[in-house]
Amino acid sequence: MPDEKQIQNELLKITALLRDTSFALEMAAGQEAAYYSSGNEAAPVFLPEGSDASVITRSVKEEKIAISIAPFYALECGIGAIMEQSGGTPAEWIKALLDKKLDSGKILLLNRFANAAWKAGQPFRGLERVTRAVFVSSSFLSEEEVQKDYDQLYAAATKLLPAMQQVKDAPRQVQLQGLGALLKDRLFTEDMAAHIATAYYTALHQPVPSFLEPGDESATKLTGVKDEKIAVNIAGFYALECGVSYFAAAQHRLPSEILHAIVSDSLDAKEKTLFQRFANVTWKAGQPFRGLERIERPVFTCFDLLPPQEVEKDWVQVRSAAKKLLKHLE
Repeated sequence: MPDEKQIQNELLKITALLRDTSFALEMAAGQEAAYYSSGNEAAPVFLPEGSDASVITRSVKEEKIAISIAPFYALECGIGAIMEQSGGTPAEWIKALLDKKLDSGKILLLNRFANAAWKAGQPFRGLERVTRAVFVSSSFLSEEEVQKDYDQLYAAATKLLPAMQQVKDAPRQVQLQGLGALLKDRLFTEDMAAHIATAYYTALHQPVPSFLEPGDESATKLTGVKDEKIAVNIAGFYALECGVSYFAAAQHRLPSEILHAIVSDSLDAKEKTLFQRFANVTWKAGQPFRGLERIERPVFTCFDLLPPQEVEKDWVQVRSAAKKLLKHLE
């Protein structure tokens, strides 16, 4: 059994890498290469010449939605993980959250999903955001930051449960299909994002600004191509980190030991699935930044409704990130 100091030292090293923009570039390039390699394709040049100065245009409205919607995806993926551990249905566990009947272990798990979804959105807003003091291994978040994550999950649950009213007493599979339909619904997504944003300011006892300002519907902004390319490809690293920090906290396991198990493919099947769920939530959190139309695709659905080949793509990303991270820890 590792001592607490060993665990903390490794998590500190991971935190330093999380906040290192050069490592982010290295990791993202490796992740993209792994993606193409898994499909037996040659990876293109990660950043073509001139990418540093190149920009693309993004919708202001869609970015606002993307920033605020992440807790909804965290809730959906986290509830799926809880169901795998303990059975039940989405509606039952969402109600348990609202009734404050979740034990500390389940709250820890949900909070890790919330942090993973939040992290995945940061590089889309500018790579410099990963250097901030709050961009740390989940294990080092302050009580205040952890409470913010929980409040956001709770806010998402207050909106989601009424939306599932028609299927709340149905079997699990029917509820998952209903939840999957909500994930793809643009209007519901916008309403959910506005609801979560309002709850954020309310919890901080701050004035609540309008979610969308006049003109936001058609307004655009410029985003760096380099930051966008890194953001698209680095999600698997954030999934890995949040999963590792969860097992370090919940089971007192050494991060490097978990990474070795991932690289050697010797993880317990349920532990492997949990990492795949973390990868799914970080992937989901990035999609609205790239265009809200991406949430309407067939693959944008509950993890438990995904075909095996899509789930395997998540594992490729987690395993690739683990190989690179392990080298830096050793």
